[in-house]
Amino acid sequence: MRVLVTGAAGFVGGVVADTLAAAGHEVTALVRNEPPQARLTPGIEIVKADLLEIHTLAAARIDRGFDAVCHLAALTRVRESQSDPLRYFAVNVTGTVNLLSLLERGTTISGIAPIVVLGSSCAVYGTPETQPIPETQPPAPTNAYGASKISAEQIVTHQAATGRIGAVVLRSFNIAGAAGGHADNDRSRIIPAALAVAAGTSDVFGVNGDGAVIREYVHVADMADAYLAALDAVPPGHSEIFNVGTGAGVSVAEVLAAVERVTGRTVRRERRPPAAEPPVLVADSRRIRAKLTWHPTRSTIDRIVADAWEHTAPRASVQ
Repeated sequence: MRVLVTGAAGFVGGVVADTLAAAGHEVTALVRNEPPQARLTPGIEIVKADLLEIHTLAAARIDRGFDAVCHLAALTRVRESQSDPLRYFAVNVTGTVNLLSLLERGTTISGIAPIVVLGSSCAVYGTPETQPIPETQPPAPTNAYGASKISAEQIVTHQAATGRIGAVVLRSFNIAGAAGGHADNDRSRIIPAALAVAAGTSDVFGVNGDGAVIREYVHVADMADAYLAALDAVPPGHSEIFNVGTGAGVSVAEVLAAVERVTGRTVRRERRPPAAEPPVLVADSRRIRAKLTWHPTRSTIDRIVADAWEHTAPRASVQ
């Protein structure tokens, strides 16, 4: 298949692009700022464009007629979205509309109706009482990020109803770990922040409340396998939504314990006031396992932390 991967300069997008290329697909990586060539598998075509500048998408020939598109280009920070909602809606919603417009033109030219696999998020659910969360849980986002992602979901599913695309929505929970030289360096997220303390490049890890908040974590390589499995999940005119998770919740305290266990180093903690956030977010992922035969094989917390630690640099000496 000829597959376009948007957001391929990012942590997850880079692993997805490499995974698709390794599976034999012809991959085009769309990036806003061109990454070092070594970060992506040789042979992957890299095109530079901005989803908010539709003329750059046209110049990058996004209308050439792709068989599939993995759409990962997005802004993803929950707290940041609350202070800058317009930017989040612009990138996550308007950017998706612009992409679909070029793909529609490509369908008109080539006759190919692509499958669009949209990277979405558990943030669309808000704070549901039902745990693990099934896909049938009505969306109720509590922040601009989640609201922008449910809007993007609705856009691709409505477009799929026209027959111009097929649509698969992958709702991820917490993607972590590292693979193929791609690592998550965003210290606004728990595992990179904790590893930075273990590495000696950050002084302290701030724990909100008692550290009992529970989340689940999916290894980035397992997440990339979900995109691979989704490429032929639906025909044009149809759409599916899948949670991508393990169903195993891990508390903040347990993540920090795993970091100390794997690294052999102490993570210095500083207790802070509790944050306004869901106490538990865990996925019911039975649908993707049954329909796409997807199974997470690397997503234990120790494996995730170990792979992320291997890619953490520099590792300062810690006494």
